[in-house]
Amino acid sequence: MALALLIVALPIVALLNVLPASAQADETNEYDTNGYETNWYYEVDKRSTWQGDLTARLQAIEGVFGGQLGVYVQNLATGEAYSWHADAPWYLASLIKVPVAAQVLAERQAGTLTLDERLTLARSDFVDGAGPTNWHDPGTPISIRYLMEQMITVSDNTATDMLIDRVGLAAVNARARRMIAASGGDPSAIGPITKLVGVRQGIYGQLHPDARALGGMDFMALRQHAVSQRPKALARALGVSTDTFAQPDYDHAFDAYEAMGENVGTLSAYGDLLASLYGTQQGLSQEQDGPDNLDAEQRQALLEVMRRTSSGKQRLKAGLGEGINFAHKTGTQQQRSCDAGIAQREQADISADGPWVIVSCMRGPAALSTHERAMASVGEALRRSGALGRP
Repeated sequence: MALALLIVALPIVALLNVLPASAQADETNEYDTNGYETNWYYEVDKRSTWQGDLTARLQAIEGVFGGQLGVYVQNLATGEAYSWHADAPWYLASLIKVPVAAQVLAERQAGTLTLDERLTLARSDFVDGAGPTNWHDPGTPISIRYLMEQMITVSDNTATDMLIDRVGLAAVNARARRMIAASGGDPSAIGPITKLVGVRQGIYGQLHPDARALGGMDFMALRQHAVSQRPKALARALGVSTDTFAQPDYDHAFDAYEAMGENVGTLSAYGDLLASLYGTQQGLSQEQDGPDNLDAEQRQALLEVMRRTSSGKQRLKAGLGEGINFAHKTGTQQQRSCDAGIAQREQADISADGPWVIVSCMRGPAALSTHERAMASVGEALRRSGALGRP
């Protein structure tokens, strides 16, 4: 009997020897946490089994993609979040157009503009890229409603810059910070938003400083050349030699521009920005739904436009499958791509059925088709892992 008691007691003694002294001595506080990380239980319990499955799938996708992949997911009903390189800085590209639209709607809410107000297209407004606004002649009056629709659904750059000029760049940046803060995020995790023509001035300005004085029409002319030939075309336009360029090629110029931090942010911060569109009926506090934030009508209006997005059909949406509505915005730049939005099941019965904020960005191979295949695979991984509720 004595030998048996000794055998039972030995593991207990060994356990006491590794516990902090406070945990051994304080009999009045059974759960004293001195010497421990007090949030360990939260970190463990809040990580559902699907997170490990999703990590394995994303590792495989990233390996095949041959570049870098970032993903942020948050269940807006339960608060559970998942991050795959989501706290690193990423070039957000046209994802910045969501806070532009939010500021337009904030001013409609304040009564300082209407969506039927018309802005006159000037020659100086033209920016290269997708969208039908460039098909109009200078001097054409175009409604804000039309411009916002094109900016979000087909990522129209000229429409974007016209809207930024209408509401003010400072107001757009303040709106982005306010949206992140409303969800409890860190507004400093997203760098300054610029006009789209400013992006071109910034990139080519890394090659030669005189490029910062060029306008939209100049960049449209440069866009006619293959990427590898654009530095030479820029040199001819500026009347300088490529020997004076600070970067060897366009790719390095873009890397240098991105390092400046403009239109750059963490995916988790951008997820917080999107989460602010979810609405008070799903849990925003009264303070978060204050007079400076978008009301339910404006949030719903923006989400409705985002549901009509037609760009990026082969990205996340292709992998999410049927039965999930995705109000989203895409972004594309040199060897970079993004897709982000709020996904919701058409029939959701429990909190595990979302909705979810999903943000994904990639940098890597030049071919856009490679990016889109990888992005679709991310959508499929989210679905099959159980990250979006029932696989």
